[in-house]
Amino acid sequence: MHTVWKGSISFGLVNIPIRMFTATEERDIRFRQLHKECHTPIKYTKMCPHCDREVEASDIVRGFEYEKGHFVIIDDADLEAITPDTRRAIEILDFVDLKEIDPVYFDKSYFLAPQDTGEKAYALLRAAMEQTGKIAVAQVTMRNRQSLAVVRLYEHCIMLETIFYPDEVRSVQKVPALPEADMQLAENELKMASELISNMTTPFDPAKYTDEYRTQLQAMIEKKLEGKEIATSPAAPRANVIDLMQALKESLAATGGAEAQVPVKMATEPTPEKPAAKPKKERKRTMGTAADESQKPKKATASGAALTTTTKTLRRKKESATP
Repeated sequence: MHTVWKGSISFGLVNIPIRMFTATEERDIRFRQLHKECHTPIKYTKMCPHCDREVEASDIVRGFEYEKGHFVIIDDADLEAITPDTRRAIEILDFVDLKEIDPVYFDKSYFLAPQDTGEKAYALLRAAMEQTGKIAVAQVTMRNRQSLAVVRLYEHCIMLETIFYPDEVRSVQKVPALPEADMQLAENELKMASELISNMTTPFDPAKYTDEYRTQLQAMIEKKLEGKEIATSPAAPRANVIDLMQALKESLAATGGAEAQVPVKMATEPTPEKPAAKPKKERKRTMGTAADESQKPKKATASGAALTTTTKTLRRKKESATP
């Protein structure tokens, strides 16, 4: 692993020298953008539209736009002057219970390992956290940014997870069309939904979940490299859900619940058929007679109208050519 940060954990008067490693990695398959004509990767350059030329990295400075088109320039010395003293320390502020922090606050995860002289202090903090069952709330400065974080145990490793500050989490009140918290629900539907959750409850095993799309994408790329034909996988049939109660019953049957005693056949989505003609409804007419209405042209789709116009034109040409 590559060390991304070096510092110490400040625990009261105890300092534990540590190294930080990124705990997670993305496994997405990424594509390059190529020129369609020659398949050369597209190059992105930093251009100044005013000077109409490419700008080197050394000629780029930071600017905060306080008004449209007006900037205040911030250089490295300005940032260095306000960087907190915790730039090389993970300062533990409090100890709390993990369940008190909602997962919406969590951001990025890092493994912490002791440096050469910090093994005993590291092991001591790890044992104390394991015995008390607590996690630590801390502040740390990385890349000129002070972050709120928690220090907790992951297996036999101490890890740090940056978390969002409260003002960085959007208010739920801004989410549109949410049902009221005290919305009245049918008791039997709630009972069946709870039973369905119970049937689907299992110990969490991360190994059972895989990125199927990434696997299929990798297989497709390998087939293309080998010059093989790509077969299209058939779409899975969707259940024809009639109503909420029916959906709950069928779900319980599929998961082996109480409703499984009554055999319920999952209805797949039927093949679309031509809809039967609807009976004409009598409409109120404010003017004109039924005979007048029968003389009005019927509505047609855009393609139908174009076809009708073409047909009429051909008929007129044929009639004019007939002696």
